[in-house]
Amino acid sequence: MRKKIYKWLRWATNNGKKSTHEAEWDIGGFVVATLSLIVGVYLIKIKSEYMWLPFLVIEYLWYIDNMRNNRDY
Repeated sequence: MRKKIYKWLRWATNNGKKSTHEAEWDIGGFVVATLSLIVGVYLIKIKSEYMWLPFLVIEYLWYIDNMRNNRDY
């Protein structure tokens, strides 16, 4: 089960065969960004400041896109 999770995290964070960064850093960044998104959505809901939700989601997607495309092919 642990290998499946690690394999999925590598897939989610590494779009190329060779990473320009260490895979562990990419996985850690993915986990931190995802947790930040979840906590941010929760805080936005509590404060009823829904106008910030698109900004938060766009920033998260921008981070993931940059991480996945920052590869040396």
